[in-house]
Amino acid sequence: MTTTTTTATTTTAGRTPTTEEELAGQTVELLQALIRNACVNDGTVGSGQEVRNAETIADFLDGAGLDLERVEPQPGRTSLVTRVHGTAPDAPSLGLVGHTDVVPVEPDGWSRDPFGAELVDGWVWGRGAIDMLGLTAAYAVVTRALATSGRPPRGDLLLAAVADEEHGSVWGVDWLTTHRWDLVQADHVLTESGGVPVGPLGARTLAVGEKGGAGRLLRVHGRPGHGSGPWGGRNAIVIAAEVVRRIAAARGPVVVGDLWRRYVDALAPEPDLRAALLDPERLDDALPRLGALGAVAHATTHTTLAPTVIGAGSKPNVIPGLAEITLDIRVLPGTRPGDVEALLTETLGDLTEHVDIVGDRFGEPSLSPTDTDLYRVIERTVTARTGGAPVVPTLGTGGTDGRFYRRRGVPAYGFGLLSAGWDPGTWRGLFHGNDERVDVASLELTTAALHDVVTTFLR
Repeated sequence: MTTTTTTATTTTAGRTPTTEEELAGQTVELLQALIRNACVNDGTVGSGQEVRNAETIADFLDGAGLDLERVEPQPGRTSLVTRVHGTAPDAPSLGLVGHTDVVPVEPDGWSRDPFGAELVDGWVWGRGAIDMLGLTAAYAVVTRALATSGRPPRGDLLLAAVADEEHGSVWGVDWLTTHRWDLVQADHVLTESGGVPVGPLGARTLAVGEKGGAGRLLRVHGRPGHGSGPWGGRNAIVIAAEVVRRIAAARGPVVVGDLWRRYVDALAPEPDLRAALLDPERLDDALPRLGALGAVAHATTHTTLAPTVIGAGSKPNVIPGLAEITLDIRVLPGTRPGDVEALLTETLGDLTEHVDIVGDRFGEPSLSPTDTDLYRVIERTVTARTGGAPVVPTLGTGGTDGRFYRRRGVPAYGFGLLSAGWDPGTWRGLFHGNDERVDVASLELTTAALHDVVTTFLR
C-alpha cells in the first residue's frame, strides 16, 4: 500500500467567488477529462487504474491550498482524499464520496465513442457520465470553490475520489473505512443515486438506503457422456437451463414498506393503479402498467435473483456433467441470511437434489434516518432549485459506497439533481448501459444545488 501527500499553495485567495455558470463549466470539462481516462474496472486487481482519474482531479485542485493524499492499496488503484478544514471543531462535517472507476462497455452497442466524452447538442456522452463521474466532477468543483472562497466553513468538508466502487469497493471505500478511518471520517456523507424526477410534481428522489447483496454460485450436477447419445442422459446444461427458467419466473415475497408507499405517493397514479401498487397480492400484475418504471418498482419491493454468468462444457462431443450459474441477489431491509437459502430452495423445487448452493455472503441492507439537519437542508435546496418540487426518500436497489458509512452509523444520502426531462426508467437504463450520457442542464443543476447544500450545511 502506498500513501503520498502533496500540498498546493493557494493562488486564488481573495478573488471574486466563481459564478454558477463558471462552476457548471468546470464540472463539464472535468467530467469529459475523467471519461477520457477510461478507468475501466472489470473486477480484476490490475484493472481500473483509477490513478489516472485521481491525478486529473489533483491537477484540477492544484492551487486551491489543499493537502491532497493519495492512497494506493494496490498498484494503480488510487483514491484521492482531501479536506477543507472548518473553523469550529465541534461543527458537523460533511463528506462527498464519489467513485472514479467505470464498468466495461460493449462498443458495438454505442452510437458514439464510449470514451470520447463528446459534447453534442447539450449532452456529454461516455461511460461514467451518469455512473458517477459527473457527480464526482461536481464534488471536486464545489470543494475547490469552497476552498478558494475566502470564507472557510465551520465544519470540515471531506472530498474522497475513490477507486473500485464497481467491484465491491475492495480497494476503495471498504479498504479506506477499515484501514484509514482517520482519513475519511465524516459525520454525514453524500454519494450517488439521487435527484431523479418522479411523478406529476417532479418530486426528486433522495436515496436514504440500499438493498444488501447476497450473491451465490449454483453448481448444477449432471452426468457426463458422449455428445452423440443425448437421449436418456443427464446433461448439466439442460438442467441448468431449467434452473435459470425457474429463477427468472420466481416471484418471491412482495414487501410494501414505508419508502415504497412514499414513492407511490410521489408517482400519484390513478386510484386503481395506486391500490394495486400498494397491495402485495396485486403488485406484480400491475408492474407492466408502469412501463420502464416497472423494473424499479419490482426491485424496490422484492428480493431479486438475477442469473448473470453461466458456464458449462469443455468439448463439442462431450455432454457436460457440471454447469455453474452465478446469481446476483439483492435483499431488502429486514431480510435474514436464512431467508436467501429458503428462497433459493423453494425456487429450485425438485431440482435441489442436482444443485449445490455455494457461498454465504450477506451484505446487510442499510438505511439512514430522514430526520437529520442534512436531510432538511437538501429538502429546502431541492425545492428552491426546482421551483417547488418535493423530495421523496428512496431505497437504492444497487450498491453504493454509502453503505460502508451507514455501517458506522453515519447518515449517507444519494444526492444529485437531474433536469425535468428525466424519468426513473430512462435514468436507470443508462446505468451500465449503452450510450450512457448526461445533459449539461443536469450538471448545472447538480453543481449549483450541491454548492448550496455544502455551504448551507457547513456554515
